[in-house]
Amino acid sequence: MTEQRVALVTGGARGIGADVCRRLHAQGRRIAIADLLATDAEALAEELGGKGYACDVTDSERVRDVATAIESDLGPIDILVNCAGFDRFIRFVDTDEDFWDTIIDINYKGTLRTCHAVLPGMMERGWGRIVNFASDAARVGSSLESVYAGAKAGVIGFTKTIARESVKRGVTCNVVCPGPTDTTLIREMGEQGELPAKIVAGLDRAMPIGRMAQPHEIAYGATVFTHDDAALITGQTLSVSGGLTMA
Repeated sequence: MTEQRVALVTGGARGIGADVCRRLHAQGRRIAIADLLATDAEALAEELGGKGYACDVTDSERVRDVATAIESDLGPIDILVNCAGFDRFIRFVDTDEDFWDTIIDINYKGTLRTCHAVLPGMMERGWGRIVNFASDAARVGSSLESVYAGAKAGVIGFTKTIARESVKRGVTCNVVCPGPTDTTLIREMGEQGELPAKIVAGLDRAMPIGRMAQPHEIAYGATVFTHDDAALITGQTLSVSGGLTMA
């Protein structure tokens, strides 16, 4: 490899996204982190010799501005990993349209926005790796996650389609579906009431491996797709779930 490729990770300030950044750095990538947690993003990026940017993936103009800033600061974006996400454990009958809009805007449209900002440049240059995060909830359903599961299923269908549209231009597009993972987000979800707390408390027992995943284990699955040698792997959906989902 003659140049150091630039990797943009959304939601990269903590949890799975932060470990994705560390693994990409180990691959020799220049790291750009876009996250609402701007201070954390900047601190981790500095540790990895990259750049951190405050970014809300529900803001189309900000997403475009961050992509432009990254190209100016670090160079063209060759790798995009969409880790930014949000959810709450709520029965569908207890949700409302404001909740639907929030979940869809972050988890589905956020992915559309970032891909729309960087995919044309990848296709023009003839090389790119896109990894979008969905969830095993999208593959099998998950109690109290109806809207999230639907949004993440949309990510899977979207990614397969852009994979078909871009593969001849040297760009691969794949999906990682984590199973239950021990992150700050899932712990926060478990603090939302008695039923969510019960679900989170039972996740270790529900996993065939006997425990939730750790963020670095999910990150490993994601960065398999970002290698230079992964040119023939595209349109794929990989569950990293300790045997919870087998398909």
